Amino acid sequence: MTTGTGVLRLAGIVLPAGERQDIHLSGGLVVDRPTAADVTTICADGWIVPGLVDAHCHIGLDQRGAVDEAIQTEQAIADRDAGALLVRDAGSAADTRWIDDREDLPKIIRAGRHIARSKRYIRNYGWEIEPDELVAYVEQEAHRGDGWVKLVGDWIDRDAGDLTPCWPAEVLDAAIARAHELGARVTAHVFGEHALPDLLAAGIDCLEHGTGLLPEMLDEMAARGVAVVPTLVQLENFPMYADQAEAKFPQYAAHMRDLFDRRHETLQNAVEAGVPVYAGTDAGGVLGHGLVAAEIQALTEIGMTGEEALAAGSWAAREWLGVPGVLEPGAPADLVVYDEDPRANPAVLDHPRLIVLRGRVVKG
Repeated sequence: MTTGTGVLRLAGIVLPAGERQDIHLSGGLVVDRPTAADVTTICADGWIVPGLVDAHCHIGLDQRGAVDEAIQTEQAIADRDAGALLVRDAGSAADTRWIDDREDLPKIIRAGRHIARSKRYIRNYGWEIEPDELVAYVEQEAHRGDGWVKLVGDWIDRDAGDLTPCWPAEVLDAAIARAHELGARVTAHVFGEHALPDLLAAGIDCLEHGTGLLPEMLDEMAARGVAVVPTLVQLENFPMYADQAEAKFPQYAAHMRDLFDRRHETLQNAVEAGVPVYAGTDAGGVLGHGLVAAEIQALTEIGMTGEEALAAGSWAAREWLGVPGVLEPGAPADLVVYDEDPRANPAVLDHPRLIVLRGRVVKG
């Protein structure tokens, strides 16, 4: 890795402004142009983008549950080397706090551990509890997380043979209100339609996947700023989930195929209504890490322009998560450099030329 000495300088077209600028880095931050210093130029041209964001990622998980620190490191490096320098960990059974001490790994904003209904989620992933325990577990995870709590809003109900809501409305009301009292935002895994009215009425802040969104919900969501992280690369697995469940749960299988078939229309309606949409891959379960470029590109398939999609996986997502999204003095020195304009050619996101994390060159 190259660190340079003194102050690092980059020159190029800086997004989102789209203007040619010089950027100077020192002490892990963007700084004012120095009047006298040892300046090392590490980039003389290119397209400079604030570090990418994977807003739905699971560092610390694989298909079986929590993984050890060695695998966590591999996962974090894969995300970093794809340009994802900020990750919202949308639920993990592993303790990843040690990563905060690694200057070479992405910043993680955690949502604690998933909170799920008993026997209605992936084994070894979340806390599996009953409704009368929900408020207490939300309090616990609000303290463990970094300003977020993650609920499992719906999952297959084996008695019903289909997706059904996991929580009664009155319990959701109390739990989400308590999270807000503690200064935490709440997001929820939701595939289908039926859990959404109660989640929205309770004041949910974000929805993961969102394939069940109905047109009549969208204006309210846009007005309240309720975000959606659609995890488009994960949605490609819906037919596989349907095939796996077909023999025992044909109703669920048909439902998942229907949600899949209309996923682009559903999510495009949300984009057109002005619902905030952000890039997240759902890496860490059936998916590997390092997929943020593919997710940003996929956002252009639901009606987002190249610039909107890039913002959803960079500067806009950073602001949403409370991290400065513009490369100006005082902002984190986290950025990615590309050879072409990624707004016009999103495919270039697959090939970062230079990645700088906390003012250190970690790739390039």
